[in-house]
Amino acid sequence: MNKKNKTFFIQISLFLITLITTTLAGAEWQFNKYVFLGPHTLNMPEILNGLYFSLPFLGILTVHEFGHYLTARIHKVKVTLPFYIPLWFGFLGMPSIGTMGAFIRIKEFITSREKYFDIGIAGPLAGFVVALAVLFYGFTHLPPPEHIFEIHPEYKEYGMDYAQHVYEDKELSFAIGSNLLFDFFSNYVATQPERVPNAYEIIHYPWLFAGYLALFFTALNLMPIGQLDGGHILYGLLGTKWHGIISRTLFVIFVFYAGLGSISPYEPLNDLIINIPLYVGFLYIVFSRMFTTIATNFQIALSVFTLQLLIAWSQPGIMGYQGWLVYALLLGRFLGLDHPAALYDQPLDTKRKILGWITLLIFILCFTPKPFLV
Repeated sequence: MNKKNKTFFIQISLFLITLITTTLAGAEWQFNKYVFLGPHTLNMPEILNGLYFSLPFLGILTVHEFGHYLTARIHKVKVTLPFYIPLWFGFLGMPSIGTMGAFIRIKEFITSREKYFDIGIAGPLAGFVVALAVLFYGFTHLPPPEHIFEIHPEYKEYGMDYAQHVYEDKELSFAIGSNLLFDFFSNYVATQPERVPNAYEIIHYPWLFAGYLALFFTALNLMPIGQLDGGHILYGLLGTKWHGIISRTLFVIFVFYAGLGSISPYEPLNDLIINIPLYVGFLYIVFSRMFTTIATNFQIALSVFTLQLLIAWSQPGIMGYQGWLVYALLLGRFLGLDHPAALYDQPLDTKRKILGWITLLIFILCFTPKPFLV
């Protein structure tokens, strides 16, 4: 087997494994059971029902990646087919969505802002269109409200007023958050609003859950930071100088929001003595590649912490979303905030500029400040 065929075999194998793992994960979410663990385990018909999650979710992911791939090919840029990343923790009794996504490899230097822009924007736009279709189908084909009793028989004693009782008295895994677009579908597209499930139960509705995750990952990719798809779009629109300024500014704002409430001045002094140095050290690591000097990066970390602490002191109820700090670490320390300059650094035409600003608007519609509520 030559190298090309071997790579293709790996790609097909990873896709098939990812289809299996996302199907298993989808069934686990849908039926509130695991494949191997627990008093009640999934049977084969229930596992196959996981396809109602895996097919739309992987479909959106695949369209996204092939948007990048086909556009690169149109521009005659050497690129690989997608590599899928399976990831499933059901055998440990831990929830997962069955994958860490997919990626393509650009195998040569991209020579112009136009190519960066076109390749970067094609994926999220293509995936976004399919996500809209998935959400439309999901919200217009909801099962009756009583469907939730098949998943949670214990809710029956409360009848359709279960939401007033169960969420106060039990620890739930998590609920999904809200964003402008998902709220629009919930409020204006659902043909029978009484069938729209509670935020804690959407995980049991595979089309809605797949659509919500698609919006979540679309927003992640469209952040106008570094070399994310949104970073490529920002670079295409404004060039190297303004990309660097805006990328860094938005990153600081992002980290500032994420860490709000992480440290409270009302904690016991013994805890603060330990937590403050650890947290400031973490912030320094996050900001350590922003500029070339250690002192400047430390000053940024200390300034962000100080302002967060002042807000926690004056408004103790304000909380960010600490889950974003993990993503901030990935962006700031590993992926970086800069964008390579193209050889031909020419401005985009008007049509591309309009499309670019529309896509950044899509980011706002899809972004969820608190995507998962534990």
